[in-house]
Amino acid sequence: MPFLGQDWRSPGQSWVKTADGWKRFLDEKSGSFVSDLGSYCSKEVYNKENLFNSLNYDVAAKKRKKDILNNKTKTQYFHQEKWIYVHKGSTKERHGYCTLGEAFNRLDFSTAILDSRRFNYVVRLLELIAKSQLTSLSGIAQKNFMNILEKVVLKVLEDQQNIRLIRELLQTLYTSLCTLVQRVGKSVLVGNINMWVYRMETILHWQQQLNSIQITRPAFKGLTFTDLPVCLQLNIMQRLSDGRDLVSLGQATPDLHVLSEDRLLWKRLCQYHFSERQIRKRLILSDKGQLDWKKMYFKLIRCYPRREQYGDTLQLCKHCHILSWKGTDHPCTANNPESCSISLSPQDFINLFKF
Repeated sequence: MPFLGQDWRSPGQSWVKTADGWKRFLDEKSGSFVSDLGSYCSKEVYNKENLFNSLNYDVAAKKRKKDILNNKTKTQYFHQEKWIYVHKGSTKERHGYCTLGEAFNRLDFSTAILDSRRFNYVVRLLELIAKSQLTSLSGIAQKNFMNILEKVVLKVLEDQQNIRLIRELLQTLYTSLCTLVQRVGKSVLVGNINMWVYRMETILHWQQQLNSIQITRPAFKGLTFTDLPVCLQLNIMQRLSDGRDLVSLGQATPDLHVLSEDRLLWKRLCQYHFSERQIRKRLILSDKGQLDWKKMYFKLIRCYPRREQYGDTLQLCKHCHILSWKGTDHPCTANNPESCSISLSPQDFINLFKF
C-alpha cells in the first residue's frame, strides 16, 4: 500500500517559544507557517539554538519530575497486597527471589497499624528493622518505612496510647541513623545525606511532640477502674505483660500503688516471661528474707529477652510458601490450609529473608 502522508525525510515544522507557549513559526511576508527555520539564519546558529533549546527542555523536564517526586514523598509507589509469594531462588516459573524490602513494600502494613491487634506487631518489626536491617532496604522501601512510621506517630498523638512504645522506637531509629550517617562515605545509606539529616530532624520533632503530650482526663463520669472490687482490679492487672505498665499504674493513686506491689503479681509476671532455670540464676532476697520478684523481674529483662505475644501475626503457609496475615484467605492447594500455616514473630519474619 503506498504511503500517502508527508515525506518522512522532510524537516517538519519549526516552533518558537512565546509568552503564551510554543507556536509554529510564521513568515511575516507570505503570512504562512514556515517549515524550515534554517532559511532565516545561518546553519551554525540554527543548530546551536536547537541544541540549546533541547538541553534546556531536558533539564527542565528532569527538574520538574524531581520536584514532583519530592513534593509527593508520602506517595506509595507499590501495591498493597493481602498476601505475597516468598520465593528464595529461581525456578522455571519464577526468576529471582523475594527480599525483605520487597515484602515490606507489598504487604499492607500501613493499614495494619490501624488494627489494635496488629499494631504492636508492626511496631516491633519497625524496631528490628531500625536496629539492623535499615541498610538492606531499597530506596523505595526506606521511604515506605518512614511513611509508615509517620502514620504510627500521628496515630499515637491522636489517641494518646502506646506513647512509651513509640518513644523507644524513635530513639532506636535515631541512634541507628547517627551511626550510619557517620559512615555515609561507605555508601551504607541510599539517597542524599541531606535527605537523611532532614529525616533525623523530623524524628527529633516527633520525639518533642510525644514528650509534650498532655493526657486529658475523659469526660466520662460512669464506673472507673478504681470503683471495681479489689479482686477484679488485681485480675485486670495480671493481664499486663510489661512490668513498666504496672509501675505506671501504681503511680496513679495510693491504693493502686499498694496493689502494684503485690508479690504474687510480680511472681506470675516473671514466670510468664522467663523459664525456671533463668529465674534460679537471678534470685534476689528482700530484707525480710523473701524473694523480691519485682527486682528479679527488672534484672531478668536486662539479661534475657521477654516473651512476645501479639493479637495477630503474619503467617507462612508451608505448602505454597505464601506469606499473609492470619485470617486472610490465600490461594492454597492443600486439603487443609490451616494446618499448613505457621505463625511468624517479627524476628522470624526478618530471618525468612536471610539467604
